[in-house]
Amino acid sequence: MTDDGPLRVGVVGVGSMGAHHARVYANTPDAELVGVADTDWDRATEVAEKHGTRALNRGTLLQAVDAVSVVVPTRFHAPIVREALEADTHVLVEKPFVDDPDEGRELIALADRNDLRLQVGHIERFNPAVRALGDVLPEMEVLAVDARRLGPPVDRENADGVVEDLMIHDLDVVLSLFDADVAETYAAGVDGDPHVAATLTLDNGVLGTLTASRITHQKVRELAVTGRECRVTVDYLTQSVKIHRRSLPGYVESDGDVRYRSESVVERPQVANGEPLRAELESFVSAAKTGSTPEVTGEDGLRAIELVRRIRDAVDGPEATVAGTGGR
Repeated sequence: MTDDGPLRVGVVGVGSMGAHHARVYANTPDAELVGVADTDWDRATEVAEKHGTRALNRGTLLQAVDAVSVVVPTRFHAPIVREALEADTHVLVEKPFVDDPDEGRELIALADRNDLRLQVGHIERFNPAVRALGDVLPEMEVLAVDARRLGPPVDRENADGVVEDLMIHDLDVVLSLFDADVAETYAAGVDGDPHVAATLTLDNGVLGTLTASRITHQKVRELAVTGRECRVTVDYLTQSVKIHRRSLPGYVESDGDVRYRSESVVERPQVANGEPLRAELESFVSAAKTGSTPEVTGEDGLRAIELVRRIRDAVDGPEATVAGTGGR
């Protein structure tokens, strides 16, 4: 693959998220949206007409493109990714990478043999606020990380559990931010496990606490990093970062009453806001055109899946602890 001319791209699966992939590709200068495929032909036709391309069956699409986004239910990821790689096509597959880690390893090996780029769609890596956090972390002695990904029940079909569907975003972010293995994992769930809390102990001493829920009445997407020097909070939704420095405590007297007051010094770094999906797909197109390593590799996707399994085992099993390794 050379970097001359636009990359011929397609989308397999144009439901809610896949339609956004088609939209972004159709407006990416370095990409040409050749077509889309879906088991629902009427849906494929609708999305294709909206973005000035064609509805094709999957086999025809894979032969016509250089790269493809696979945006289908997780249980279909492995066979469709394999079919694409065997058709000599670069692949971006939405998270979770696969159901079975062994299948993931086989797909990584197949991509390597065929000299193809395989990227996993962990979109929060491309959130401008997360990128800004990465610039701050080298200046900190990190002690703990706290992530909350909460919201009400969704009105779409989703066979993935709350850990696989929601918490996996924050697991991937944590694994990408710290050069450490996960030494221990504790987890528990409530009410049939639509609400799960997990605690990770990293071998560098950092403590991680993560909560994911589909039963709250408030949508929350937040990450906080506590260090000796400061506490940094990230709001994924508003793409904002706040750095809370040491407070200035003191006592004040008002009308004869003595009260305690604490003032915090809060810095708000400038974050260049943008659409994470656009940044993700542009990164994939660049990797496919230049032969460079994707920003989120198959190995990254596999690492997140293996940690998801450990958390799920901790929730479902009689023991509250699952030991092992993970992370970087």
